[in-house]
Amino acid sequence: MASAIDITRPDLGPDPRVSTGARPSEDAEPRREEGARGRGLFASRITRLIFVCNFIGLLVLLVGALLLSEMRTRLTQAHFQSLTSQGELIANVLIEAATAPGDTGPVIDDLTARDVLRRLVPPRREGQTEPALRARIFSPEGAVIADTDVLHGRVYESSLAPLDTPVEGSIRAVEQAAQGVEHIRITPWRETITVASARAAALRGEVAQGQRLDEAGQRVVMVSIPIQRVHAVLGFLTLESADVERILVAERVALLPFVIAATVVTCLASTLLALFIARPLKRLATAADRVRATGATRLALPDVADRNDEIGDLAQALEKMTAALAERIDLNERFAADVSHEIKNPLASIRSAIDTMRAVKDPEQQAKLFAIVSADVNRLDRLITDIARASRIDAETARSEFSVVDLARLARDVAAAYEHTSRNNVSVRLDGPLPADAIVKGQAGPLGQVLRNLLDNACSFSPQGGVVRVRASSARRRDGAFVRLSVEDEGPGIPPENLETVFTRFYTDRPKGMAFGSNTGLGLSIARQIVEAHGGKIWAENVVGTGETIRGARLIVELPAGVGG
Repeated sequence: MASAIDITRPDLGPDPRVSTGARPSEDAEPRREEGARGRGLFASRITRLIFVCNFIGLLVLLVGALLLSEMRTRLTQAHFQSLTSQGELIANVLIEAATAPGDTGPVIDDLTARDVLRRLVPPRREGQTEPALRARIFSPEGAVIADTDVLHGRVYESSLAPLDTPVEGSIRAVEQAAQGVEHIRITPWRETITVASARAAALRGEVAQGQRLDEAGQRVVMVSIPIQRVHAVLGFLTLESADVERILVAERVALLPFVIAATVVTCLASTLLALFIARPLKRLATAADRVRATGATRLALPDVADRNDEIGDLAQALEKMTAALAERIDLNERFAADVSHEIKNPLASIRSAIDTMRAVKDPEQQAKLFAIVSADVNRLDRLITDIARASRIDAETARSEFSVVDLARLARDVAAAYEHTSRNNVSVRLDGPLPADAIVKGQAGPLGQVLRNLLDNACSFSPQGGVVRVRASSARRRDGAFVRLSVEDEGPGIPPENLETVFTRFYTDRPKGMAFGSNTGLGLSIARQIVEAHGGKIWAENVVGTGETIRGARLIVELPAGVGG
């Protein structure tokens, strides 16, 4: 499938890095990176980041649901109001029914107060699971007069956990965990009310309320009501209820299915994100390392590149980039081979002429041989100059940024320059009006070089006194708007079988009588290279007159119009 790497580089023999003594770490490093990236899904930093971020969000939601619930505040306030109402009612009954005259004023009758408390605060009924309401009566000094837990015989006990089924055991563990969360809200050193503070408030004739932990460690809400006749405080009544904790624990247990579902969804989402983002990126990185380590020239991951998202766009961009680099490498290799071949010809001619000169004594023959050597040296000079120009233009095209270029204005300026510098008394003319919308995105220097190469080629093929015509036009096709430039000469034309060959590097077919070696055959090749780098195309055709006679050659350049990138 897609993870295969398409290697198009020919076998060039042993790796020069190995044969020349390159450091082993240069070859070993990519393999170490490749192995490091293949340890598993969670070896990816992006995968870990995805899981951490998703679970942090889930944790924040859970903490908010467990600790910052508005339900707790409202439920607690409701219990405070309920306990205050009940406490005031019980306190009024105690004042009317459980007070007796004393030496210094009315006092609470302990026996009557216990009997009233036993009747008003019922014990927990059989089968009732929620905690019963606890009421206590204290004297003004803080001594306990009556306690419903004692009156009803309630005993705080801690029994061993029953042998539950796994499901029941899990539910019980969840309940204990939820109860522990509720206890976090109030600890013994954070109690908001105690018996001492309740006594102090009662002596001031105030109602006190707050939360604390009872003897069983349960979180309870507590209300303290003063038992007061006129201005005398006979004692105080406290009511405690653990219903708030019970309800909140039940709510937390009810959240369990949703917590499990949210956790599962988070895991699935994180895994899918890791599989669809982190793993393809890791495969691309591994494939790139393999290309670097093995010397391959192309990267191919079809299943990743076919994705209709940014990862697919990245894979396609990498494939196109490696393909462009491979093509550039192949072009450079072919260019080097062609340059080597072209340079060898004049060098061989020079070597042959020099060897012959050693044996020839005739001055006339030696002069001819000197002329051959001079012509070959000039040919080498032109060849090297054109090769350097081709390399420079290639580098400029690859590195420079595109800008807005008015192609019509460029054609007018270049044609005006050739009015006084063209060869063979050939005149260069602009034929027809120039369009006002001949705007392209490109590089003015290389595009001017294209036009100069076309004009040089046309002038070299034109007869004495001939005319070279330059035309510019704009049009629109289905694939968009374009600008067209054409250069037309009055020469012998191009053989039909060579209409494409003329753009081959170092190809030249000069008219009879032109000095051999006066052209290197790089002009049209450079022009095509620049045009294609600008996203355009160039081709050659013959100008046909009446009777199917060839009246000259026409070279046409088309470039995409507009200022878009």
